[in-house]
Amino acid sequence: MTALVEKPRQQFKPWDYQRYCINRLLTDDALGLFLGLGLGKTVITLTAINDLKYNRFLIRRTLVIAPKKVAELTWTTEAAKWEHLKHLRIIPVLGSQQKRIKALNTPGDVWVINRDNVKWLAEYYRNAWPFDMVVLDELSSFKNHQAQRFKALTWIRPHIKRIVGLTGTPAPNGLLDLWAQMFLLDQGERLEKRVTHYREKYFQHNYNGFGYTAKPGADEVIHRQIAGLCISMKAEDYLELPDCITNIIPVALDDKAAAQYKRMERDLLLAIEDTEISVTSAAALTGKLLQLCNGALYDDERGVHELHSCKIEAFMELVEQLNGARALVFYNFQHDLARLHSALKGSGLRIRELKTPQDQLDWNAGQVDILLAHPASAAYGLNLQDGGNHVVWFGLNWSLELYQQANGRLHRQGQKQKVILHHLVVQGGVDEDVMAALEAKATTQDRLLTALKARVERVK
Repeated sequence: MTALVEKPRQQFKPWDYQRYCINRLLTDDALGLFLGLGLGKTVITLTAINDLKYNRFLIRRTLVIAPKKVAELTWTTEAAKWEHLKHLRIIPVLGSQQKRIKALNTPGDVWVINRDNVKWLAEYYRNAWPFDMVVLDELSSFKNHQAQRFKALTWIRPHIKRIVGLTGTPAPNGLLDLWAQMFLLDQGERLEKRVTHYREKYFQHNYNGFGYTAKPGADEVIHRQIAGLCISMKAEDYLELPDCITNIIPVALDDKAAAQYKRMERDLLLAIEDTEISVTSAAALTGKLLQLCNGALYDDERGVHELHSCKIEAFMELVEQLNGARALVFYNFQHDLARLHSALKGSGLRIRELKTPQDQLDWNAGQVDILLAHPASAAYGLNLQDGGNHVVWFGLNWSLELYQQANGRLHRQGQKQKVILHHLVVQGGVDEDVMAALEAKATTQDRLLTALKARVERVK
């Protein structure tokens, strides 16, 4: 990828709820942190890890288990963002077995592994488990007590001194989902040591004999049982937060895609290095680079060539983390739309493309889970605030006006929840230039030319 420009680190000034969560992480050996997306679970946890290791000397090695795309970049990026975390060494444990073993033996503070490698990790260390603190990033992905990843964690759970579970919604499909997650936190202390006992105590068979229904009052009893183990907060609960929360989700390209992007970007930029760059040519060129970031490219005959699925994978992980919360998803190119439809096909979610007034009505009535829209067609006049509070920018574009107007479909009068704007941003790619321009509220023309000229210089 193009070399990343070093960004100045920010001073962390925690909100009151963040300070409370950090203090609980410092005092509790096991904690479920159920915070809505965008409330800062990662920086909260890293701040506590930093304090526990370097100020209190209570831990030595921390393991983070996360979805693949989160493991690749999110924790590393978050640590690099804040001044107080600048000395924390984050080691991704990814790739081939040889690379993973090398990473595990690299000096560091926090090791981050993909959840699909948990079984391998448990078998690799067995009784010599070296991590005294474990963070389960997206705890709800451990809700299946029959899954290999859950069973592997139960083997080594007695070796873990401190454990943290992070998620937005721990039980999106009902209370049965809670048992496995709580078991990993407290080893069955609150909700029984066996799932069969949990079912017998709190549930009854449905009238047809298939599935379970919670017994009357079980919901209240279960939540009372786990209250001391978990902190549950939604964005709309916190009045001191801004009405609109920006969440940047860094996306790493795999080695093949990164090499391809770098080569094509270099070819495109060097072709114009000695020419006078107009706004029109700059827009066309960065349009191609934005397509590359998203994963596909048009040829001269408008044929589509798919190059990678890195951003699609990050998008699907985000959808999983939303745990059923509805989202308005903005795409940039038609091939984005086609690939999003394809990726979502088997998800079981209700997918709709915003085309007609009926689509708008159905979204506001809660009958659509993912509403796909192009910002140019949804920028003005549409009231979509009743349908949800999550906006996802799969593909970015340079127009500040379109960006602000599109966000205004949910962030407007009548919205009852905090609006969270998620942005999938390829690291080292032109996505970063666009995001910087939008955050600075820069005029399109000036920022477009400045960013493109800077990128030409870096490539040269």
